[in-house]
Amino acid sequence: MNSGFYIILAAQFLSALADNALLFAAIALLVEMSAPDWHTPVLQGVFVISYIALAPFVGSFADSLPKGRVMFISNAIKFIGSLAMLLGMPPLYAYAIVGIGAASYSPAKYGILTEYLPPDYLVKANGWMEGTTVAAIILGAVIGGHMASVDPRLAMIIITVLYLAAAGFNMYIPHVPIDHTIPKKSLFYLLHDFWHAFIALWRDPQGRVALAVTTLFWGAGATMRLVVIAWAAIALSFGLDKSTQLTAMVAFGIAFGSVFAARYVKLEESVKVLPAGILMGFLVAGMVLITEWHIAAVILFVIGVLAGYFVVPLNALLQHRGHILIGAGHSIAVQNFNENLGILLMIGAYTMMVKAEMSIMSIVFLFGAFVSLTMGIIYRIYRNQRPLHHHP
Repeated sequence: MNSGFYIILAAQFLSALADNALLFAAIALLVEMSAPDWHTPVLQGVFVISYIALAPFVGSFADSLPKGRVMFISNAIKFIGSLAMLLGMPPLYAYAIVGIGAASYSPAKYGILTEYLPPDYLVKANGWMEGTTVAAIILGAVIGGHMASVDPRLAMIIITVLYLAAAGFNMYIPHVPIDHTIPKKSLFYLLHDFWHAFIALWRDPQGRVALAVTTLFWGAGATMRLVVIAWAAIALSFGLDKSTQLTAMVAFGIAFGSVFAARYVKLEESVKVLPAGILMGFLVAGMVLITEWHIAAVILFVIGVLAGYFVVPLNALLQHRGHILIGAGHSIAVQNFNENLGILLMIGAYTMMVKAEMSIMSIVFLFGAFVSLTMGIIYRIYRNQRPLHHHP
């Protein structure tokens, strides 16, 4: 890996650190404002709606400019949203602005990997990217959870400065040739172009399995963060600061699993990691039996290891197939659309359960059972297909 790749990593780390700290700082601000409990999952919802609504456009945007410049523009939007929240804009609105920046940032940050690196380096690069992102989640939980519970305004100042620092690194990202430029920029053409990319990726046998699993993973992961905070408050009597430390255990596990996958799983063997997802769901459902925080921390770490182990190779496979079929930026935009639709549906289901005043233990069990069952169905469908050979 050369110095250009590490500049991309540093930019991603700082931006992801700010993103994750901002979530917890925004939750703390909602608590300070005495907002209803269901506002917390809605906060995640307004963020992911940006990914879904902008998906037909951000892929073309990422592929039509040098990706370093796209990352800089996107970080500037995140900075504006963070500054708006600091200056008093309601968290739900300000977080939606940050979501717009995040939606346009994602196709560029992953798309540049397929353009800058050869296919043989993709799983390794994704392992580094996932590990770095997870380190940012852990530190973000500390900054956002601990500091925001003490002084949300100070946390917001630090987060806003982090976005500025990320933009600084964006300016030094290596230039790569513009890939898959679009011939027209009309609204109708962009929507048609996105639909074509969407269908192409779902029709590809390897792309379909990877897309289904990563959609489920990110939907489950985003909901899991909220579920753990709510579960820890009931089962362990933890406040926001200690609950965020528990969510960091999942993130720490993902980093470990990502590194392991990057080292031992080959691109052409990516789909063989699916049983790890089935086991992960069983462990989540088993959380209802836990009443000791140190046991909870170990189980959440193992859940994270399994998650990292199966998602990194499938992410790399999806990027590789997407880059070949439709272009890197288009591929990531389709992936983001599906994943964030998954997040919105799962957080929506969680929000409805909270509003219906279901017990958190019932929610945890149903959540884990759903993950295991869905992973099992995807794996069975894959096994019943004729053997898939890796081909360029």
